[in-house]
Amino acid sequence: MAISMTSQVSAQVQTIVPPVVAGAKPVTVEHIKVHGAALEGNLEGNSVDRDVLIFLPPGYAHDKSRRYPVVYALHGYSIGAEQWSHEIHVPQTIEGAFAQGAKEMIVVLPDSKTVHNGSMYSSSVTTGDFEKFIAHDLVAYIDSHYRTIPERLSRGLVGHSMGGYGASRIGMKHSDVFGSLYIMSPCCMSARQGGPSNPDIEKALESVKTPEDSARLPFYARAQLASAAAWSPDPKNPPLYLDLPVKDGVPQPDVLAKWAANAPLAFVDQYIGNLKQYRAISIDVGDQDGLRVDAGKLHDVFDKYGIANGFEIYPGTHTSAVADRFQNHVMPFFSKNLCLDAACR
Repeated sequence: MAISMTSQVSAQVQTIVPPVVAGAKPVTVEHIKVHGAALEGNLEGNSVDRDVLIFLPPGYAHDKSRRYPVVYALHGYSIGAEQWSHEIHVPQTIEGAFAQGAKEMIVVLPDSKTVHNGSMYSSSVTTGDFEKFIAHDLVAYIDSHYRTIPERLSRGLVGHSMGGYGASRIGMKHSDVFGSLYIMSPCCMSARQGGPSNPDIEKALESVKTPEDSARLPFYARAQLASAAAWSPDPKNPPLYLDLPVKDGVPQPDVLAKWAANAPLAFVDQYIGNLKQYRAISIDVGDQDGLRVDAGKLHDVFDKYGIANGFEIYPGTHTSAVADRFQNHVMPFFSKNLCLDAACR
C-alpha cells in the first residue's frame, strides 16, 4: 500500500457539510443484504452477505413504470458503507443534488469492509473476489430487484480513497458494465517500493494470528495486512493466508512484485481500449491531499492516450470536501453523462 494513503487518517472525520437545499424532496433509504457468490469460500471468513444502502429517488414510489440509471459509490479504507454514508452526508447531499437540477438516479453504497478493514476491491482467495462482487453480483442483484435501466451507459461508478482505487481498478477492467467513471482522491495508484522501515511495525505484523490481533494494530500496520490479503494471498500460509512484503526484516521481492502488479499506474496501459469506451471520466483530489500527485499522474496517462477526462484539484484535505463534492460535482456529473432513458444506447 502506498504510504501516502495512511497520511490521511487524521482527516477521516473532517468533512464539511453543505447547507440543506431548500425545497429538497426526500429520497427513500433501504438497508439490504446482497449475497456475493464471488466471495464464497474466502479464507478470512469475511461475510458473503454484504450490507448495502440503497437510495431511491423521490419519484421512484409514484411512477411505477419509470426506470432509473444507477450510481455505485465505493467507500474508503477503515470505514464501511454506513460510515461512508455519514462522510458524504447522504441522503441529504443526494436530495440536494436533485433539488438543484440533477436528474433522478438510484444510488447504491455497498459495504466492502473485511477482517483487516478493507478489501481493496481486489480479487483474492483470502478476502474473496470483491472486484467481481461489485461488477457482477451487486449489479445483477440491483438490476433484478429495482427498476433500473440495465445498460452499461446507465451505470456509473464512483469511489473515494480506497474506493477511488476500486473505481480505477474495476473501471479499467469492466467497461462492459459501467458507462461513466468518477475517481475521487484515489489511493494506491503507484507500485510500492520496499517494506515498512519501522522494525516495531514489522514485528507487530508478524505477531498477528487472529482478527482481534489485527484490530489492535495502528492504522498503517493494519492497512499493510489488508493490502497483503488482497494482493499477495497465500492459501498455504495460515492463519492469515497472506504474504507480507517484509519478512524477518528482509524485503520480499516476489511479494513486492505482486503488489506492483496491482497498482493502476502500472497496469493502466493494458486497459486503454476499455477506458476509451467510457462516455465520461472525471478525477478530483484536494490540494492538501498527499494523494494528489498520483491522481495527477493518472490524469496525465489518460491525456497521453487521448482519453477525455476531467481533472480538478480543489481546495481541501483528503476528506474535508467529500460531501460537497458528492452533491455538487459527482451527482451532476452522472446526471449529465448517464443514459437516462431506457431506449438510450
